Amino acid sequence: MIDIKVPTVGESISEVTLLKWVKNDGEYVERDEVIAELESEKATFEVNAEQAGSLKISAKEGDTLKIGDILASIDESVGKPANGSQNSEVGSKKPEDQSQKTEAGKLSPENKAPATDTKPQTSEVKASPVASAIIADKKVDPKTVTPSGYHGKILKDDVLAALTNPGRIPGKEAFSRTEKREKMSNLRKTVSRRLVEAKNTTAMLTTFNEVNMQAIMEIRTQYKEKFKEVHGTNLGFMSFFTKACCYSLQEWRAVNAYIDGDEIIYHDYCDISIAVSAPKGLVVPVIRNAESLSMAEIEKKVIELATKAKDSKLTIEEMQGGTFTITNGGVFGSLMSTPIINIPQSAILGMHKIEERPIVEKGQIVAKPMMYLALSYDHRIIDGRESVSFLVRVKELLENPELLLFGKDPVKSLLEL
Repeated sequence: MIDIKVPTVGESISEVTLLKWVKNDGEYVERDEVIAELESEKATFEVNAEQAGSLKISAKEGDTLKIGDILASIDESVGKPANGSQNSEVGSKKPEDQSQKTEAGKLSPENKAPATDTKPQTSEVKASPVASAIIADKKVDPKTVTPSGYHGKILKDDVLAALTNPGRIPGKEAFSRTEKREKMSNLRKTVSRRLVEAKNTTAMLTTFNEVNMQAIMEIRTQYKEKFKEVHGTNLGFMSFFTKACCYSLQEWRAVNAYIDGDEIIYHDYCDISIAVSAPKGLVVPVIRNAESLSMAEIEKKVIELATKAKDSKLTIEEMQGGTFTITNGGVFGSLMSTPIINIPQSAILGMHKIEERPIVEKGQIVAKPMMYLALSYDHRIIDGRESVSFLVRVKELLENPELLLFGKDPVKSLLEL
């Protein structure tokens, strides 16, 4: 019998949460097969079977475990079932369960596993013809309608009830005052602690500017199909902002530095942290040496990290470090905000919603797609001149994307000015 213990995942991490069991109690597992998923305060990671055998679970999903605690045991003496795909639940059943077998040697109906629902999943709205007509005519969101028909079918009365009681959450009892208490995840506790620490330990200030996004939007419209054909990825906004920030960070080095005790650590490289909203909370994976990457490489890295974040597959290494952070509240509709610094970094850039607004251009009032930018920074290390100049430089590079090729005007580069 081999004990599977909670592994050491970091110097400062003393406990983890058991997210879920990938394998069931009594199931036969192969060596190195994933049996469980754990969550630390920094990342989610998998636990593998050290040997092949029958799994005996010792902890429940949701339990908080210390490093070194026993998760499960593996009985090596149990052989692999004849059918490789069959687990050994039958072999691990208690004697009283075995006695309930029928004469034919099969499990009795009481012990059979419940039949799985074979009904195909579909994203299409199921509604009666009359209900569909009302939904289309009144522009009702089907998600706000509680279906009462067979197999979740929306009937006419369901749509009328939704129209009579607009704003009520489907299936929620009127005037309900129920409460639900949930334990904070390790990740959420860490995010909470770090945000408070950033507020209390830095002299945080925010400066604002706005950028005309028309040039970038025109480039994306003109080249997005060709870009995807050549590079196999979409051309998004993040690559433009990352490139602009990298040039600006190398010009204004204090924005790319941070304080360590009585010293200031400056970086010749740009490790850009990208704030991503994950199921368990906010995470900030890092794009290493972003200043050396092409637009396509940045886009691919952003997609890779965002996908891992949503699937809770980020490693601790992918979230450690970072010299500057970019966060995009615009994807959720934010018009303006003051982002909090991701300590120990000294600055964070907040992107926001693109919205057509009237601006004055050559004496004429015209509508342009504008975005507010916010730079929160630590005033202990970054002065007002540096923060404002950094943001103005980002604005200049975004409004003139051709500058992103050399970091300066091509003609000036030619003339070495």
